[in-house]
Amino acid sequence: MVDFAHARKAMVDNQLRTSNITDRRLLAVMGQVPRERFVPAERQTLAHIDGAHLLQPGRSGRALPAPAPFAKLVQLAGLQHTDRILDLGCGTGYSTAVLAALAAHVVALDDQADLAALARDNLQALGIDNAMIIEAPLAEGAPGHAPFDVIIVEGVVDAVPAALFGQLADGGRLVALIRRGATAVANLFVKSGKDVAGRAEFNASLPPLGGPAVEDEFIF
Repeated sequence: MVDFAHARKAMVDNQLRTSNITDRRLLAVMGQVPRERFVPAERQTLAHIDGAHLLQPGRSGRALPAPAPFAKLVQLAGLQHTDRILDLGCGTGYSTAVLAALAAHVVALDDQADLAALARDNLQALGIDNAMIIEAPLAEGAPGHAPFDVIIVEGVVDAVPAALFGQLADGGRLVALIRRGATAVANLFVKSGKDVAGRAEFNASLPPLGGPAVEDEFIF
């Protein structure tokens, strides 16, 4: 029998702290959220390893990111407890559960019905009541629930859909990993009035977000 509480502590100490994750709230939350609930049953004993997990075995596409690169992306967003967050590509809801413990409200979006249903079930089982799951195309975001203080893109993309910048509040931040050849670079974008300024921060790796091709792109 795996001691999941011990596995979470080891994940925090050996993967997050050693990757320069210094946000105490984030470290505490990731030490509490039961990551094993959000992976397929056959992967539960391995849920806290330094690696990604396919969420739909036998199908191409979506995966739960490894703990450290996910935490680095969240830390880059500089979350406040009053923030409204759009969690883009939430999968089975792990990222949403973490974000909901750090912010006021989370709107989580996925374009795959089976994943969205699992995310709803997981959040309900954990008693998380400040997050909602929406099934919709990822490139569209959630305009009906905007503006957001933070948008987190939960996977590597070739470009950020331009529609997302329009859903940021003034002073809002968007973080995304943008593919650069064989690598990906974490970018932080901050909105001021109608302008958005971005800067590259660090190289990282997350599974590709996937989804439909984006016609209206913001290219970097």
